[in-house]
Amino acid sequence: MRILVTGGAGFLGVNLVRYLLRAGYRDIIALDLASFDFPEREQVQALTGDIRDSAAVGRAIAGAEAVVHCAAALPLYRRSEIMSTEVDGTAVLLAAARKASVRRFVFISSTAVYGVPARVPILETDPLVGVGPYGEAKILAERLCERERRQGLCLPILRPKTFVGPERLGVFGILFEWASEGKNFPLVGDGSNRYQLLDVDDLCQAIQLCLTDPEPAVNETFNIGAREFGTMREDFQAVLDSAGHGRKVVPLPRGIATAALRALDLLKLSPLYRWVYETASKDSSVSISRAEARLGFRPLYSNREALLRSFRWYLDNKQRIGNASGITHRAVWKQGVLRVAKAFF
Repeated sequence: MRILVTGGAGFLGVNLVRYLLRAGYRDIIALDLASFDFPEREQVQALTGDIRDSAAVGRAIAGAEAVVHCAAALPLYRRSEIMSTEVDGTAVLLAAARKASVRRFVFISSTAVYGVPARVPILETDPLVGVGPYGEAKILAERLCERERRQGLCLPILRPKTFVGPERLGVFGILFEWASEGKNFPLVGDGSNRYQLLDVDDLCQAIQLCLTDPEPAVNETFNIGAREFGTMREDFQAVLDSAGHGRKVVPLPRGIATAALRALDLLKLSPLYRWVYETASKDSSVSISRAEARLGFRPLYSNREALLRSFRWYLDNKQRIGNASGITHRAVWKQGVLRVAKAFF
């Protein structure tokens, strides 16, 4: 099967390429604005291009039997960039897929479409009330996909929980940096809330199932998350324990911490945006029953295992990462005033 992976040089994209290569796929196109500078470079057809550019997309999709649409402008990007990438870019890809007679189109959405959950676990049928431009854009992109599905394209939509694994930094890069430097780590609230995450390899498993399972089983929308997860305090403490410095998570009063982070967000002094600080102290999980029943999805990693796998990768690559920062999942986010706060922990 010839597969086009959009966002192929991103955190999910490169992990998906590696997963598919291990599974025996040999005809993979990776399309991204960034160059595909990984050891697997010679095993894929790596193209540099923008998913909003119909000519670039047309060249990339030629001959493809399936598309896995991972490309996204993440929440720290400007609203206009998020909307044009998520919505306009998805429209360009869908039009190209129709023209190229693509058989399957797997869209990677997000549980951000549910906003701040009123109850857990969240079901696929629950209301979509995305918080912020990223959640709103994912909802609009899903609607485009659902319209194309009604026109006959096999189009699985996956809504993954926040996923971690090798190459993952972003907001977790802050935790990993503080842990490796022997700092305590603050939590919004007392950390007793259960917060489901997801290992990137388990997400890749779900994607492969959507590429290979019978069409009637996969032509649906699925929540994807870990089966086993503990409290925020337990799972984050496991990272601090692994660092070996004897440090602890530090609970902060929820109301005060949330108000402070909201103010810092408005002043652009912190990378933590509304969805992060408003859900950090609450139970957050999705039901994966539909994916288990329809796809045969069986997550292999618990929250703790996924976080520790990410942390070990960070330690192995810390020297190469250095002090570089950015706004993607593959860069440690610019910490702003949080870097000053680190001195007090």
